[in-house]
Amino acid sequence: MPLSPAAQHGVRGLQGPRDPAWLGRVFVVVATIVVLWPVLVLTEFKPWILFSPESLKPTLRFLGDFVPPKLEPDFLWMVARETWRTVAIATAGITLALLFAVPMALLAVRTLSVSGLAGRMGLLPRLLRQAVRWLMIVLRSVPELIWALVFVRVVGLGPTSGVLAIALTYAGMLGKVYAEILESADPQPTQALLRNGSSRMGAFLYGLLPQSAAELTSYTVYRWECAIRSSAVLGFVGAGGLGQQMDASMKMFNGSEVATMLLVFMGLVWLADRFSALLRRALA
Repeated sequence: MPLSPAAQHGVRGLQGPRDPAWLGRVFVVVATIVVLWPVLVLTEFKPWILFSPESLKPTLRFLGDFVPPKLEPDFLWMVARETWRTVAIATAGITLALLFAVPMALLAVRTLSVSGLAGRMGLLPRLLRQAVRWLMIVLRSVPELIWALVFVRVVGLGPTSGVLAIALTYAGMLGKVYAEILESADPQPTQALLRNGSSRMGAFLYGLLPQSAAELTSYTVYRWECAIRSSAVLGFVGAGGLGQQMDASMKMFNGSEVATMLLVFMGLVWLADRFSALLRRALA
């Protein structure tokens, strides 16, 4: 016996509405599994090894040495000195990076090209702009850890190699992002200044910079925060700072010293994050 229209509507209500996007979502899930599985196999991703008896026993023994942390005054003074050195490495590296990044960004920005005002940019400015962009690609494509290994061989162990490594990698990063931020700004004020005889630097200072100053400063502060983390990692290859002391303590299996330095480093990163957040909020 056929159901009445009211009964048919009730049956459809019990079944629930059909999601029109369910097929696409299933496809995305299946495609992700198909792509991710060979990658995990290729990288020999086997997290269960961490819980095997051969791995678990030495891990627990090493973590047990973390308690209690070492709090002797002489050791804490050394940690404080190396922490300050870590911040100094990051700050000096970012400062040097800015000296390279700002000129490269200005050369790479199409808005500041006088020949581009007529439409097509001239051949020489176009080649120079492309060469600068390639240089920034080279600088940022080499991780700071690799640069540090190179400079440790050249200038020896110590903070100098860490400063140079951060400067080169971050120069490429900052230059690229600076150029993109400047090119995303409204080009009309800058072009008007150039057409009326202003220099490129004047057009940048009065046309582009006022529009992008907050965003440029915010990104620079964020990169300084990242450089603090990088400077600690670079210490493991002999670039000085807190990371180098932590590496020495880990090689000696001195868990109490490692625990103290980890706590100090987490506090340092937290302070840098709070400081950068305050600056970004002030510029917003």
